[in-house]
Amino acid sequence: MSNAEVLPLLGPAADQGVTPCCPPLTERPMTAEEAETAARMFKALGDPVRLRLFSAVASHEGGEACVCDISDVGVSQPTVSHHLKKLKEAGLLTSERRGTWVYYRVEPSVLAAMGRLLVPSAAA
Repeated sequence: MSNAEVLPLLGPAADQGVTPCCPPLTERPMTAEEAETAARMFKALGDPVRLRLFSAVASHEGGEACVCDISDVGVSQPTVSHHLKKLKEAGLLTSERRGTWVYYRVEPSVLAAMGRLLVPSAAA
């Protein structure tokens, strides 16, 4: 997989191996650092093309997609590459080059962390 730096959406936990970067929104107010991390993630998904690309990768058979399979989103190939780079920088995608093509993957732990952020805490 890529060596690209990603945001720390996940951290260690004893029970399930990972925890979200931030508590559920209803659990307690976020720290400045937690809010910065979550804002980068949501900003990356705030663009319709990026959201479509993220969805295309996440829903693709086998959990990964070749860039050649997901580039039909109504923008040029350089623009697709730009948006995929932004999703990677936000820690939402990883990639691997195989010959000529680049394959993208949404890590299941990232989806789980995103979901836990928006789910009410048990104490709420």
